[in-house]
Amino acid sequence: MAKWGEGDPRWIVEERADATNVNNWHWTEKNASNWSKDKIKNLLTGLKVECDDGWCEIKEVTKVEGEASASNRKAKLIFFYEWEVEADWTGQLDDSKTKYKGTLKIPNLSEENDPSDIDVIVTVKNESDEAFKVKEILRKKGTPMIQEQIAKYIKDLKVEFSQGMILPAKGAVEKPRVPSPATTNLAKQELSKPIMGDSAKPVGVKIHTKKLTDKQKFKCRASDLYRALTEKEMVQAFTRNSMLAFEAEKGGGFVLFDGYISGTFTDLTPHERIEMRWRCQNWPDEHYSNVTFEFKEGEDETVLHITQTGIPSTEFERTKEGWERYYWESIRQTFGFGVRLI
Repeated sequence: MAKWGEGDPRWIVEERADATNVNNWHWTEKNASNWSKDKIKNLLTGLKVECDDGWCEIKEVTKVEGEASASNRKAKLIFFYEWEVEADWTGQLDDSKTKYKGTLKIPNLSEENDPSDIDVIVTVKNESDEAFKVKEILRKKGTPMIQEQIAKYIKDLKVEFSQGMILPAKGAVEKPRVPSPATTNLAKQELSKPIMGDSAKPVGVKIHTKKLTDKQKFKCRASDLYRALTEKEMVQAFTRNSMLAFEAEKGGGFVLFDGYISGTFTDLTPHERIEMRWRCQNWPDEHYSNVTFEFKEGEDETVLHITQTGIPSTEFERTKEGWERYYWESIRQTFGFGVRLI
C-alpha cells in the first residue's frame, strides 16, 4: 500500500486537475454490455456459408444475454465478457427446392475461451436426411466463420474500450494529433517499399551513426510481450495514437504515431525475436536503422534485449528517450507488465 510521508505518488492527488485516479492506481471500469450486444448482432446477422452442395445464412440473432466490461487496476487493463448467444438460420441444398430452418447456440463466449475453442451448437427443425445435410453445412463450414467473427468482436472490444482507460501521470500530456493527407500517403508508401538489406546502396551524403544496446525487464511471459509488440489492437492501445498501417509479418510495413515512426518487419520468430527496418520522420530521407528485439523468459519476468544500429548521431539521445517513454513505460502502464497484482 502507499507509504505515508515517503513521497509515494499514490498520495499526491493535487497533481491532477481532476484529483482522481492518480497514476492509474485505483480501479476504474467501463460498461461494454450494450455496445457488445449490438456488435455481436451486427457481426453474425447475414453471415452466409456457401459450399458446392448448398448454402446457409444466419437470418437473425435472437438472444444475446450476459455482460461485458473493461477495467483498469494499477494501470493494467482487464477485459471481462460472458455471453450466451442464439440465432435463427435458414439453408438449402443446391439440387433441392426446399429451404430448412434451425437455430444455433454459442453457450461459452467468454474471456476464458479462445475464439477457436468457442462451441457452436447447430440444430435443424426437420429430421430428414436432406435437412441433416443442410445443418452439417453450417456446422462444419460455418463454425470457423462464426469463430472468426467472434474473434473480431473481442479485438474490437479491446480497441474500443482501451481508449482513455490509462490516464496520463504527472507531466505526461497527450496532445491529440490529426493524420494529414501526407501521413496517410506515407502509410501506403511504406507498405509498398521493398525490403533493403545491409548491401543496399547508400542514399545522399554519408551519415554518422551510433548503435543503441539496451535491455528492459517486464513482469510477464515472453508470449505476452511479443503479442504487445505485434498484435495490432495491443500496439494501438499502448501507442494511443492513430495507426496508419501495421502488418506484423515478414515484409509487412508499419506506420505509427501519425506517421512519425515507420518501417518494415524483416523477420519474426514468435515469442523469441523481431527484426525491423525502422526510422523517424525527421531522419534524412530514405535512411533506416536496423532494430532487433530478443525475448529471454525467466522464472518471474521476461528480459527484452534491444539492439538498434544506424541511428543518426544527432538523433541518438532523442531516439533512446523515445523508446523508453513511448514504448517501454507505456507498455508497462497499459498492460500492467511492470507491477505485480496483489
